[in-house]
Amino acid sequence: MHYNINEIFYSLQGEGLRTGVPSVFVRFSGCNLRCHFCDTAHEAHTPITADDILAEVNRYATPNLVLTGGEPTLQLTPQLLSTLKRAGKHIAIETNGSIALGPDRLALIDWITVSPKALPVKIERADEVKMVFEGTNLSAIEEAGRLARRMNAAMSLQPCDVGEPQRNCRILADTIAYILANPHWRLSLQTHKLLSIR
Repeated sequence: MHYNINEIFYSLQGEGLRTGVPSVFVRFSGCNLRCHFCDTAHEAHTPITADDILAEVNRYATPNLVLTGGEPTLQLTPQLLSTLKRAGKHIAIETNGSIALGPDRLALIDWITVSPKALPVKIERADEVKMVFEGTNLSAIEEAGRLARRMNAAMSLQPCDVGEPQRNCRILADTIAYILANPHWRLSLQTHKLLSIR
């Protein structure tokens, strides 16, 4: 079986609770949603096998993998996850949560970050719920908070990068104000952008 992979690269995790962790990122191509603020060009791809993916991630010293996209759950199979787990990898995924995985795949994933973009969320487990804060999506943030509490997940709020410095400053200030008023959330910054790394 082949997987449509956009890119594989080594960097520091830039967002959420695991910020700063050296990780190999496996970016899957394609997504089932079209978010207006998406900042990832994920459509281009190369079809490669699970063994090819493992060979590439084995080039780097860390056992930490982040399966991301696009939307990785569109392609994640027990075969791929088992191949990576047998090699001693710590598997984290970043997902919009719109696809259920079932116990066979969930059992092979160590860390799940759900960034809900549409309801209902169908994934059965989350370790972290990370929401993008725009200032106009407060009802969605409240619903994500309820989801996180149901799943006993950490709650991260990330200011939306709209590509305009002045608006970004306003959104950041509003995000901080929201967190101070709702302290069950914590701030997540896109530190890879601040550091000019991938």
